[in-house]
Amino acid sequence: MIIYPAIDLYEGKAVRLKRGNYNQMTVYSDDPVSVASGFKQAGATALHIVDLEGARDGKPCNFDVIKKITAESGLFVQVGGGIRTAETVELYLNAGVKRTILGTAAVSTSGFLKEAVNRFGDAIAVSADIKDGFIAVKGWTEVSGSDALDFCDTVDKLGVKTLICTDISKDGMLSGTNMELYEALRLKLNAGLIASGGVTSLHEIKTLSKMGMDGAILGKALYTGDIDLAEAVKICK
Repeated sequence: MIIYPAIDLYEGKAVRLKRGNYNQMTVYSDDPVSVASGFKQAGATALHIVDLEGARDGKPCNFDVIKKITAESGLFVQVGGGIRTAETVELYLNAGVKRTILGTAAVSTSGFLKEAVNRFGDAIAVSADIKDGFIAVKGWTEVSGSDALDFCDTVDKLGVKTLICTDISKDGMLSGTNMELYEALRLKLNAGLIASGGVTSLHEIKTLSKMGMDGAILGKALYTGDIDLAEAVKICK
């Protein structure tokens, strides 16, 4: 299982939200490039970056920072937030990003996901952000009418190779992750699964790894020191 330390960007800063609420934001660093460097020194091989403004506004807003992080860290970088056109996918891939994550676009734009998978293959992942059993969109500010499990099944059948699943109610709360959700998805889907939201202990990381999850995204627990990244990476090797 691969550990993905998370860097959420807002106005070029590394921040964290509580339950996806933009009004409950904590700034952890004015220098996200150095944050990425620290993660690499701790043994990380990959990064999960979210452009929070992009997710809200539907276009890249922190591209220059993401490009710099990608170039200077040398890590496998996956990026989400505001990726709603093929041109934006290409923009990131040309900047060295290895995987782009579709969220709102995958839900709301008919045919775009299928087109993107056919064109970009493994470089396309889908983020299933779940709130009360339904898919949330537009930076988690709206809940769609798409049933979460049905949506994940549809995505899987389209040939998406990586699905990132977040229980929004757990995100940024340090209250533990939704193991039942991941167990259900692991049994149902063929796509690679990355757990996100509320992972707060090394025990949970061990459990997710034994469950057969392909990755786990670590956010607030890293910034607060609840999880030691070097230990997490060691567990997964």
